[in-house]
Amino acid sequence: MRAMNFNAGPAALPLSALERAARELLDVESTGMSIMEHSHRGKTYEAIHNQAIALVRELLGVPDSYDVLLLQGGASQQFAMVPMNLLEAGKSADYVLTGAWSQKAYKEGKVLGKVRVAGSTEVDKKFTRIPKPSELELDADAAYAHVTSNNTIFGTQFQSFPDTGKVPLVADMSSDIMWKPIDVAKFGLIYAGAQKNLGPSGVTLVIIDKALTAAGRKDIPVIFQYRTHAENNSLYNTPPTFGVYLLRNVLDAVKQAGGLAGMEKHNREKAALLYSAIDARPDFYRCPVDKDSRSTMNVVFTLPTEALEAEFLAEASRRKMVGLKGHRSVGGIRASIYNACSKEWVQGLVDLMTEFQKGR
Repeated sequence: MRAMNFNAGPAALPLSALERAARELLDVESTGMSIMEHSHRGKTYEAIHNQAIALVRELLGVPDSYDVLLLQGGASQQFAMVPMNLLEAGKSADYVLTGAWSQKAYKEGKVLGKVRVAGSTEVDKKFTRIPKPSELELDADAAYAHVTSNNTIFGTQFQSFPDTGKVPLVADMSSDIMWKPIDVAKFGLIYAGAQKNLGPSGVTLVIIDKALTAAGRKDIPVIFQYRTHAENNSLYNTPPTFGVYLLRNVLDAVKQAGGLAGMEKHNREKAALLYSAIDARPDFYRCPVDKDSRSTMNVVFTLPTEALEAEFLAEASRRKMVGLKGHRSVGGIRASIYNACSKEWVQGLVDLMTEFQKGR
């Protein structure tokens, strides 16, 4: 029996993608070798690599005017690569602060150039909502404006994105990419670590307007220039081949499950089920997030006492539910219900919540 996996990341992967990997682990496509043993310059790996990129384009409807890159270093490396490439001397960049990861991105930007806070919802070191458009002070001449679409620690998510006019909008979508369809053309650059909705850790997806790729700075190391990877089909250096292989498997599973329209229906149903269970018992379960900012991917809530939370987590563990302990900085309970989390798992959690409260 597989565990009911509510980990925030690395997170659950579609069972079909894992089963495919298990079948092909020792012999991929009748080559007599594992994909991990193939040269990244060989035809077998290159075909899988290109399939992964093609699936990204198909599922997200990426325009031809954008590059799709498969990089390493995680979203944390993108915190630095974005300003390294896009923040020209004499320019400033805007950052909207909605949680820990946006703060880290802002901190890296400060190391590399002039950046400013265009909006923040921090109160007492916590973030319980997404700022309203009227609260943002965006610079019409900024090099770019940066947002984090979903906040894993605090359980908040942008329901719509700010209009930045001619300023390129850069979004860290690590924890909610492909949860639903989006209009890629509204963004200058999107980046995402794979380990939530896309695949295993070790692969980072970057989708960037080719105009930004071309205009990127050249006075930085070649390995950190987006153009380097765009010109080499993300094969400038050895990529994480097994990670890209699993990315292909996961994206194919998403396609077979109805694409991103199917994912949105699936994800909204799960989130509605769990939030309804929380809101039905406001004296016992409490979600600290404003309702119009609640995340469909990371549902956070608390119980009346830390002792009860510890009991709840112990009972969850006995039921083979993993990953429900809230982030160490905020405590409480956190259920990460990414694409691969089944509705049955969420129903199991709701059943636990109902039974646990009745016993208290």
